[in-house]
Amino acid sequence: MTVEVQDAAEILRAVLSLGRRLRTERPAGGVSLSGMAMLGTLSRQGPMPAARLAEAEGLQAQSLTRLIAGLERSGCIARRRSQADRREIVIALTEHGRAALDEDLQACRAWLERAMDEALAPPERAALQQAAGAMIKLAAHRPGVAPQENSA
Repeated sequence: MTVEVQDAAEILRAVLSLGRRLRTERPAGGVSLSGMAMLGTLSRQGPMPAARLAEAEGLQAQSLTRLIAGLERSGCIARRRSQADRREIVIALTEHGRAALDEDLQACRAWLERAMDEALAPPERAALQQAAGAMIKLAAHRPGVAPQENSA
């Protein structure tokens, strides 16, 4: 069974629209969205070498270098030598970075909770909650990679 083009287009339109709306709820003057994504990865997966972070974020080395430099200047991340391999540099989330991530997520979460409560009926909220798992699975999908490898 294949996905209908119209179905995929409608889901894409909805996801992009909600993403745009959530971006308007972010604290002014905060870390960029790319920076927040990187802080989120470091928060979930812990300190890691820059190469692994680039892979996790789907970034090229040049983009990663600029992003790391900016986050380090703002005190959100710190670089340190790996204990296992002293030649390797590990990127770690700082307390300031964790606070910036928490502030950003809390602002978006507060808006989303309020909007869901005010705009959606209980069955719609339940359907959205159920769809969240499927959306996370889609976000982790890598074409041509076995399903258990996709969720890593």
